[in-house]
Amino acid sequence: MSKDQRKKLFVLMINMFIAVASFGIIIPILPAYLKSIGQGGTAAGLMIAIFAGAQLVMSPIAGKWADQYGRRIMIIAGLSGLALSMFVFYFSDSVSILYVSRVIGGVGAALLIPAIFAYVADITTMDQRAKGNSFISASMSLGIVIGPGIGGFLADFGLKMPLLISAIVGVAAVIFSMFVLKESKLEESNIPDQKPDPMMKQLVQSFKKPYFIPLVITLVMSFGLMAYESVLGLFVDNEFGASPQDIAWMVTATGIVSVIVQLFAVDWVVRRFGEANVLKIFLGIASLGFFLSIVASSYAFFFVITMIIFLSTSILRPVLTTLISKLAGQEQGFAMGMNNAYMSIGNVLGPLLAGLLYDVHIIYPFVLGLIVLLITMIGSILWKGTKRVV
Repeated sequence: MSKDQRKKLFVLMINMFIAVASFGIIIPILPAYLKSIGQGGTAAGLMIAIFAGAQLVMSPIAGKWADQYGRRIMIIAGLSGLALSMFVFYFSDSVSILYVSRVIGGVGAALLIPAIFAYVADITTMDQRAKGNSFISASMSLGIVIGPGIGGFLADFGLKMPLLISAIVGVAAVIFSMFVLKESKLEESNIPDQKPDPMMKQLVQSFKKPYFIPLVITLVMSFGLMAYESVLGLFVDNEFGASPQDIAWMVTATGIVSVIVQLFAVDWVVRRFGEANVLKIFLGIASLGFFLSIVASSYAFFFVITMIIFLSTSILRPVLTTLISKLAGQEQGFAMGMNNAYMSIGNVLGPLLAGLLYDVHIIYPFVLGLIVLLITMIGSILWKGTKRVV
């Protein structure tokens, strides 16, 4: 990559890191905060579902806007929405306003994420795209790792301090992007200004796209990962008597592994085996991880299994984004919007179904994940569209 490409990619990585960390920063304070306003597990689950739901509804529209109006304005608008959501959260003690803040945050994420990945497609060649997407995914993983740690540290200065700092950093990111980030989309490739189709119509349109199968796999991966994450702490606590520190170490370690793999391994793996083969291989490895979760007999064994699952998904995420981007042609914004929408569907359904199944039997969420992943792996093997990937 050229110096200019690396500079632009670095700015995008900062923005993605801030976006992800701004949500992660509230995780350590959430139990105490919800308890302070008389709320509990239901509210915590709804926070995740509402955020993902707002992302789902807005992502297809935001993707088309990124094609029509440019990537830069969508990135700035998305960062603004995330900052505003933190301010609303900070100044409120009402659970209903808390949900409103999550809607605003979900809309902000929907504006931001497709535009960032479309920007990467604009500034990279086909051969560079996997590397560019893996760097953005690494910044997401780093935000997941560092965000909660920063939140825990700031909570010593007041329960709501992480919210305020997150909002201020978000405003700083908006100002930074306004001055540093240049538009990447060529004027001559602009799509005519038109009203975006309704979300359901766009979802139906995606069925006919050459990248539909990678979209479905994105949904399944998000579904499985969010289902796994949502019951992870409960499971290791119930089965192995894991402490909060044990759980925190597990999450941190898996996040660090994801960052390292995405920064240093994804590009080599893709060049060595090709996107289509990597997809099949690591869907198989993720399926194996879910199977082993069912038979795990100790915390240490389950820890290793969790590392395997997160390693697989940390490779699958940028590879899927790259596949979609390569098959999307000139409609990068729409494709990335649909990518975000399908991911959001998985993010909504995963925690909801996993929670319901966990209450029936603690193993059932892993059984469901295994079945869905195996079906998806078979589908990816049979997928004819892999022949179109260059």
